[in-house]
Amino acid sequence: MSGMANLRVNPTRMELLRLKKRAALAQKGHKLLKEKRDGLMREFLVLVREVRKLREQVDEKLAGALRHFVLAQAAMDPQAVRMVSLLKLQNVSAAVVEKNVMGVRIPDFETAYEELGEKYINWETSPELDIAMYDFREVLPLLLDLAAKEKAAELMAQEIEKTRRRVNALEHVLIPQQKQTIKYIGMKLEEQGRAAIITTMKVKESISENS
Repeated sequence: MSGMANLRVNPTRMELLRLKKRAALAQKGHKLLKEKRDGLMREFLVLVREVRKLREQVDEKLAGALRHFVLAQAAMDPQAVRMVSLLKLQNVSAAVVEKNVMGVRIPDFETAYEELGEKYINWETSPELDIAMYDFREVLPLLLDLAAKEKAAELMAQEIEKTRRRVNALEHVLIPQQKQTIKYIGMKLEEQGRAAIITTMKVKESISENS
């Protein structure tokens, strides 16, 4: 029987019972891992759609902010632009938190904004600068959200691949090997049973002949 030499099993009823229990656990584990893989795939596809939509929003916001900023630079005095660029209008703090999605710990950001009180004088600036500053302020939380979701997608993809390999190892290696081994032990036990019956019959015949 191919592969049996490496298994080193004793063809006993005790070993057969032990292997059947292990086979049942392997089947259960295989089922649970497939459910986990399929669940992760569903979550991953939802996340990928969110990332794609969020990236479009970020690209649109950044493009608009940069366009208005360039227009503001063209309309303003270079010294005024330099002074505005040195102002600290607000402080942004971000804390990384984790959430568990089907056993995968993925990052998320909690952001807080604090107005620092520094203002620029509107009559020294272009209205385009106000629009640009507003857009930059709007895009920051989107950027953080995008970074968190992209990292989450990366981690989920890694977990999907790891789970897929475990499913394949059970499905194509361990479970078939266990079934083959159980069949092998069953055949050996049947052979032992037939040999015992033949031996018993011969002993009875011998006793009958000598009586």
